[in-house]
Amino acid sequence: MTEAPTEPRDVHGPDGIRVHEVIRTFRTGRSGVDALAGMSLRADPHDVVAVVGPSGCGKTTLLELICGLQQPDSGTVSSPPAALMPQRDLLLPWLSAIDNAVLALRARGVGREDARRQARPWLERFGLGGFETTRPAQLSGGMRQRVSFLRTLLAGKPVLALDEPFAALDAITRHEMQRWLAHVLEAEPRTVVLVTHDVEEAVLLADRVIVMSGRPGRALAELQVALPRPRSATDLAVVELRERALGALGVQR
Repeated sequence: MTEAPTEPRDVHGPDGIRVHEVIRTFRTGRSGVDALAGMSLRADPHDVVAVVGPSGCGKTTLLELICGLQQPDSGTVSSPPAALMPQRDLLLPWLSAIDNAVLALRARGVGREDARRQARPWLERFGLGGFETTRPAQLSGGMRQRVSFLRTLLAGKPVLALDEPFAALDAITRHEMQRWLAHVLEAEPRTVVLVTHDVEEAVLLADRVIVMSGRPGRALAELQVALPRPRSATDLAVVELRERALGALGVQR
């Protein structure tokens, strides 16, 4: 008999995310690099907000501000506790899939066997049943990302900050993981800020898409995605929203 997954703690934070007129500058000697200039964003509880923009526009900086890993030079950032999933999975090669997944639990002081017991039903649910003892080198790219996402989820935070989670995957696996993530978030709602270079991915997964300018980054446009899930990339409404986002980015088609 499969044990029901234990609900990660603290997942129902009462407030959403508010980023208001944030300026963030990195000092390098006597000069500085402006990463964000007047950036604003909101995400209500259980919203999925995607952020798209050109390389170097401050998207990762924005996520780190939301997670409390950086502080703004001016403006305000308000967010419930957030867990960051970086672009690279950063799995520890000497640990099994299940022991990588439970790192956040272990960091909270949960014993190894208790942590494994809590994580095992989630591995099954994430399509990783039978791979609990497998090392990262023997897992496919998609499976590694599932372990990484589970590690983020088991951190027990109400906000998930996802930084290009599927960027390193091939096109077929990326498509499969997009559908998988949409299914997981439908079953286990969280407030999510998803950074991606893929405008189509943003429209397929998000409730709202924020289009950022080049550096220093600020919000150029906000697109509402009031479409039922699951969504198809060939749906005319998805295509239209994708084209609107590309237009806001200045991409000529």
